[in-house]
Amino acid sequence: MPVSPAYEPAPTHAALGDQFFDPVEAADFPFHRLRYRNQRWARRIGLDTLTDEEWLNHFGRFAALPGNLPHPLALRYHGHQFGVYNPYLGDGRGFLFAQMREKETHRLLDLGTKGSGKTPWSREGDGRLTLNGGLREVLATEMLEALGVETSKSFSLIETGEQLMRGDEPSPTRSSVLVRLSHSHIRIGTFQRFANLKDTESLRALLDHSITFYMPEAWDESPRQRALRFLGGVSSRVAKMGAQWMAAGFVHGVLNSDNINITGESFDYGPWRFLPTYDPEFTAAYFDQGGRYAYGRQPSVLLWNLTRLAECLEVFAAPEELMAILQEFTPAIQRDFAASVLRRLGLIPRGFSEDLKLANGLFSFMRATAAPFEQIFFDLFGGLVDQTRMERSAAAPAYRAPEFTSLRTLLDDYQPMAGIALQHRYFQRAAPCTMLIEEVQSLLDAIRQSEDWSLFAAKLADIAEMADAYSGTSAQENAPEA
Repeated sequence: MPVSPAYEPAPTHAALGDQFFDPVEAADFPFHRLRYRNQRWARRIGLDTLTDEEWLNHFGRFAALPGNLPHPLALRYHGHQFGVYNPYLGDGRGFLFAQMREKETHRLLDLGTKGSGKTPWSREGDGRLTLNGGLREVLATEMLEALGVETSKSFSLIETGEQLMRGDEPSPTRSSVLVRLSHSHIRIGTFQRFANLKDTESLRALLDHSITFYMPEAWDESPRQRALRFLGGVSSRVAKMGAQWMAAGFVHGVLNSDNINITGESFDYGPWRFLPTYDPEFTAAYFDQGGRYAYGRQPSVLLWNLTRLAECLEVFAAPEELMAILQEFTPAIQRDFAASVLRRLGLIPRGFSEDLKLANGLFSFMRATAAPFEQIFFDLFGGLVDQTRMERSAAAPAYRAPEFTSLRTLLDDYQPMAGIALQHRYFQRAAPCTMLIEEVQSLLDAIRQSEDWSLFAAKLADIAEMADAYSGTSAQENAPEA
């Protein structure tokens, strides 16, 4: 493989020691067909010059990248799943494949897999991922990134030619292997494993590794101070992620402690959903009968998970000190929520108190009128500056409702951010780009029933246009292969 000058391998995780992972080999798949290639992010880590065959070799057959991990590593961790502790977790259908530095920021990034075969942690699973599951993760990450949410990036999706049996989709169903790009795959559950095993030496090594490579500003000569600063850093990052979910109307669906990483990136998408209308009780997973992970409960669940991390750090700092750190989570997520809503509306902030009042007023209006969630942000982007767009909107009846009067009063005090692209062709449309479950199912059905990839390609193009309109970034270059 010709190495790009921007490619900077940094396989740091192996230095932790074999108590943190198991070297594994990828499955030998019948065939490899490229379905999605994230060229934009490949460029940022120096892998954009790979030919398609080289891409398949590295991200379908998992030949090692130059200077990187010689063998994939299935990471070990525990975690709470729906509130119940599970000591039998770990990478059961994935592994850490490579680590490198991002060209612009120099931050450490991981390439990890989903559906790459059985590992020592597969238990009764087959270690595979359905094609539908891979496509759903691509759609989730692309949409979330476009909406400004801290998320892992779907880097590659390759169809692999196996027939899988699943209880939650028509079977047999096609297989795939996904590669995700993420800042870290160290989870709260990684800390829980060593706390559960009472392995203080490994816990200290994990803490120091995490600070060194992901949070150097938290370093202190005192282990007690390191633990407190680290918890504060993780808490602030997770608060920001959760606030962004709420502003995006996103429901992750499975907020177990093994699905929360230390860098505050949303990842590992299963039964996710976007809200059709504002509803705090909306759940994503059919098996979440009690609504534990409902949209409106996500902030409290994130705090619950952070409390589990704090418990792991009690060997370094007093419980009351750690709990004092977590007292900052609720104010932080409120500040980040207000800021996220203002960014989504393209408005200049006026101060936390006023911004939170506007955010709460907006959501109260949406609840009272049952207006389409994404449509409201689309219509009001830049403030009350385009009456025509509001009048032709599917939410037009909501704007004529009495509940809009108080929201209008709040909006009147705000000015649009400089440089927002209200003349962009995206805003000449009547409706925004959305990712509701009916749309997702329709494009998956088209692929399954008639091998029609046009809806998938069109949806990626639609997301790209939305991202361009909201952020001014250039259109995405992720080309699915039909």
